[in-house]
Amino acid sequence: MQEIITDRLIIRNFRETDAPGMLEYLANPRVNCFLSERISTLDEAVATANTKSQDDSHLAVCLKDTGSIIGELFCMKEEPDTYSVGWHLNPKYEGSGYASESARALLQYLFITQEARRIYAYVEDDNSKSQKLCEKLGMRREGCFMEFISFTTNADGTPKYENTQQFAILKREWLQQ
Repeated sequence: MQEIITDRLIIRNFRETDAPGMLEYLANPRVNCFLSERISTLDEAVATANTKSQDDSHLAVCLKDTGSIIGELFCMKEEPDTYSVGWHLNPKYEGSGYASESARALLQYLFITQEARRIYAYVEDDNSKSQKLCEKLGMRREGCFMEFISFTTNADGTPKYENTQQFAILKREWLQQ
């Protein structure tokens, strides 16, 4: 994939050298949907970085001035013109606007370069920060899927099903902003 460059960020394919930075945010995912990506060693991070480096649907978000990875974006193509998107950023960079800057650049790339017609995101009911980001991007809340998916278990070992919000935006809506 081509690099996407914003004022403060570079969005690009992963590299093996991203492993230490990945370990920082994948060691303790704050949102249950990322629990399956949890890693605990640098070797696991290297393997994950190498795997993601071969996949254009997972993109590293890096600071332009240092090249340090601060998180990742993902975009999966569905149908000929629809994409599912998401983000996972290192909490130590929270509050600086990097999430909105990177997500906005991704949506612009998908709508303009990839000719997406529709982009949507699933966000857990208790992930208010991602819900606010979707709204900031101009996405509309389309509904809530009750007990939609399980990423973890309850104390008794049974699946813990989570309510999931769906947000979406159409290309024509994006262009009108």
